[in-house]
Amino acid sequence: MARSAGGPASFRPSPGSIPESPGVYRFRDPDDRVIYVGKAKNLRQRLNSYFADFAGLHPRTQTMLTTAAGVDWTVVGTEVEALQLEYSWIKEYDPRFNVKYRDDKSYPYLAVTMGEEFPRVQVLRGAKRKGTRYFGPYSHAWAIRETVDLLLRVFPIRSCSTGVFRRAGQVGRPCLLGYIDKCSAPCVGRISPEDHRTLAEDFCDFMAGNTGRFVRRLEREMARAAAEQEYERAARLRDDIQALRRAMEKQAVVLGDNTDCDVVALAEDPLEAAVQVFYVRGGRIRGQRGWVVDKVEETGPGELVERFLLQIYGEAAAEAVPREVLVPVLPSDADAIAELLGEHRGGRVEIRVPQRGDKKDLLTTVERNAAEALRQHKLKRASDLTSRSRALQEVADALGLDQAPLRIECYDVSHMQGTDVVASMVVFEDGLARKSEYRRFSVRTTGGDVASIHEVISRRFKRYLEERSATGELDVEMGADSEAGAEPGIDPGAGGEPGIDPETGRPRKFAYPPNLVVVDGGPAQAAAARRALDELGVDDVAVCGLAKRLEEVWLPDEELPVILPRASEALYLLQRVRDEAHRFAITYHRSKRSRSVRESALDGVPGLGPARRQALIKHFGSVKRLREATAAQICEVPGIGPATAETIVSALKDESS
Repeated sequence: MARSAGGPASFRPSPGSIPESPGVYRFRDPDDRVIYVGKAKNLRQRLNSYFADFAGLHPRTQTMLTTAAGVDWTVVGTEVEALQLEYSWIKEYDPRFNVKYRDDKSYPYLAVTMGEEFPRVQVLRGAKRKGTRYFGPYSHAWAIRETVDLLLRVFPIRSCSTGVFRRAGQVGRPCLLGYIDKCSAPCVGRISPEDHRTLAEDFCDFMAGNTGRFVRRLEREMARAAAEQEYERAARLRDDIQALRRAMEKQAVVLGDNTDCDVVALAEDPLEAAVQVFYVRGGRIRGQRGWVVDKVEETGPGELVERFLLQIYGEAAAEAVPREVLVPVLPSDADAIAELLGEHRGGRVEIRVPQRGDKKDLLTTVERNAAEALRQHKLKRASDLTSRSRALQEVADALGLDQAPLRIECYDVSHMQGTDVVASMVVFEDGLARKSEYRRFSVRTTGGDVASIHEVISRRFKRYLEERSATGELDVEMGADSEAGAEPGIDPGAGGEPGIDPETGRPRKFAYPPNLVVVDGGPAQAAAARRALDELGVDDVAVCGLAKRLEEVWLPDEELPVILPRASEALYLLQRVRDEAHRFAITYHRSKRSRSVRESALDGVPGLGPARRQALIKHFGSVKRLREATAAQICEVPGIGPATAETIVSALKDESS
């Protein structure tokens, strides 16, 4: 093993010492803790890629290498063995730089304790117990209880706690469920342990999807009871059949009766990913479950799917591994993973991407659920006060600010090949969006994104300085020029709060300065924003740029970026601010471009200026409706005479032909 504390170059193994065989490798830190585990078809080729071009690696990989102090490896015979060893090492060492999925909530399961003498049906959460059959997971516990309440009519197995069961046996009387025929009362000996276990096994068979034989059996018994004129018994059996069918209706039929599969879908952004799984047994959706993961390392969809399959099914019981797993994209080692899961299941497992039909439609539904789960997770994380406070402090520490940036403004530029250039300004206060403070700009400069950022920052802070000057707030300081008792920042003669228009009582558009300006871009955009502020003499506002590709934070005049931890609340906040600015800019650009496209159809019509073109579009709503209008209808627009109307009709007709 190569080991050193002097950086990646100091512990790089000599190329000839690394075998070209399949294997698994471990990076360790100076305290000998494993921080990353990986597998490779060719160990020499894979490990050399870490050290050949350090500057070209992803920042997260660079962070892992600079944290590490050594690397070792183990040679294996096949790719399946490499997968097995990698999974067991990740489980054993829990490396900080490996992807780890976690439940986005604790899902309830319907459980039957088959390991007990008298099996009990109940709702369970958390770690699975040996000797217990699990069904689900379900989205809500009440959904399980409704199903159980229906099924206990037909399969009256025990559902009481151990204490209740023992007390009933001591006093010789069953609980209420025993009196209303929703429990066979094994506590008082109404049913033998063997017969009660048979009931529990039938209950499990029904939940596992073997529903048809129970319905058919009850139908035969009902017909026999009716033929023998036992009408009360026939009526009870009829009600039992209806209860079974209602329980079956609660599980939607989506695929063929013999289909057993898990449908896996992803939704991701640069920082996090959400995974949703729908469990289909006997063609019915039996449950669903979700996970979220922080993308600590650089991972694509295929690798996320691979990690998910190994982690989730590697920890599952053999019967929980389905015959078929539908995924949005195949991992690179799909065949090896299928073979490994097949060994665990004790039968063949197929991993594939559905291309058409019902399975493709179901995958699309699961993808929508994954996207919603990610949105809800981000919303919950963003609204948490503790997380917001930690994010603001982490931003301040990373950028070297004196205090947490309670007001952050972010700017983004949007255009289509240099035309219809617009920019957005979004505002976050205390880590939350203040949409009433958002502003948008129509950019006049034609020198690219850097020049546009300079123009927008200049315009915004010029307005800020003008508004502060108009209220006299720039002249008020606690010094010789201040009136006795005046608060700093408030004009004693103007009255009211700083930044508030005394006539309307509303904040002025650019009254409040931010603590931090974030621009969408790299060092050039950050430098342009800083230059604009310096030219205006604004020296108390910090500036940084956030580059999309690698999520790097750039400070003006710094050669290297600030790399925030991928799981940090600071990077999550800055990314959310940047994405909101991008969304707002895109929305404005699309509306402006749509308007310009509509008006461009009338550009060549003689006698039509901008005002008349806008009046026509406003009156008819679109160029299409204007093209369908007659000259008489066009004359109804104020300012349009008969001659101009005929010219418009002729011009639009020539254009369409």
